[in-house]
Amino acid sequence: MNDIARRHRDGKIMATIFVAATGFAILCLAILIVSVLDQTAGYVLVEYETLPEYVLPSVDGGEPTGDPATTAKLDSLDSAALVSVLEENVSSRRLKALDIERPLAERGRNGLAALVLAEVLEPTVVRSWSFFDSMTKRSKIFEWVEENGEGGNLSFRYWMNPSFLGASQSSNALFAGIRSAILGSLMTIVLTIVVAFPIALGAAVYLEEYAKDNLFNRIIKTNIYNLAGVPSIIYGMLGLGIFVRVLSPLTSGAIFGVTGGNSSGDGRTVLSAALTLALLLLPTIIINAEEAIRAVPRTLRESGYALGATRWQVVAHHVLPASMDRILTGTVLAVSRGIGETAPLVLVGAATFLTKDPTGAFSRFTTLPIQIYQWTARPQAEFRNLAAAAIVILLLLSLSINATAIALRNKLRAEKRG
Repeated sequence: MNDIARRHRDGKIMATIFVAATGFAILCLAILIVSVLDQTAGYVLVEYETLPEYVLPSVDGGEPTGDPATTAKLDSLDSAALVSVLEENVSSRRLKALDIERPLAERGRNGLAALVLAEVLEPTVVRSWSFFDSMTKRSKIFEWVEENGEGGNLSFRYWMNPSFLGASQSSNALFAGIRSAILGSLMTIVLTIVVAFPIALGAAVYLEEYAKDNLFNRIIKTNIYNLAGVPSIIYGMLGLGIFVRVLSPLTSGAIFGVTGGNSSGDGRTVLSAALTLALLLLPTIIINAEEAIRAVPRTLRESGYALGATRWQVVAHHVLPASMDRILTGTVLAVSRGIGETAPLVLVGAATFLTKDPTGAFSRFTTLPIQIYQWTARPQAEFRNLAAAAIVILLLLSLSINATAIALRNKLRAEKRG
């Protein structure tokens, strides 16, 4: 009786510890999310380097400044007039560089208006405030602006907006965006799945259905479990040595006569990043797939053999369909880890500043985690606001991938019940 009472007491203690640890973890996560969201909006004080008679009030939400008699809103100018403004106020060398980056004739009216704002007015952020301070300390902010912000334009800005999603990287926080980073992340993770999933699934099927229980196969399984716990930086070093350097003719596209915008011709490309992440995720996907296949009842296999099916037919038509929902769940968990990795991608050459979009597997690239890292390293407070907005986008992207996998899993389970 004393032993039973002691076990009940120990069980209550462990349950209390579990609830307390879970509650603490949820509290920390809530604080983290609130602190991130707090940086995604707030008042911003903007000053203009030069202030001609052209302004674009819709960019920062402020009212146009300047003499109303001479001020012409950019919103009312057509493309030809905007090009004339650029030719009058921007040097020919800079204008040529902008045209090489993307021809002015292809930018459209909104793109030209944004160019006029960036190249002619040259706005810079003097100071920014968080959302909480903007809501609770408005009077103090206005007083500070009256005393210290002469000539500036104070407005409330949402850093996570359509232009943030559609713009590429920029040294000016007002025009910086994550388009290139999103494209790089999507290309990298899609290639990673294409490479890792078939190999991992094949390895799991072999180890569970075909491999004999001998010393060699036990060593292989032990090594797979050990590799799942290796730090990601080690995989980055492996990717640097193999994919970036040894296999650079393949990963750069030189062997195919294609460079994909990677003018240096080295292996620091989307393909190298995807192959490195595939190595990182393979052990995790294999282990999860093994567990899913092992959970299929033995009677299902035996019924297939009793009807004269071969081992491969049993695996393909019975075992894999019955375990695919669990395999997808494990794969999504691995992909969620891969989409947030930074260390291995830094080693294989992810760019911290990239203004050109990746166009294929052989292009230079950057990803959302790398972009967030680069912005948080900047001393200006407004880049931390951009980093917070990018973190929210990364969370939404990860949740979208998880939601898609959950929907597929539920569909497969419904089909099995039917």
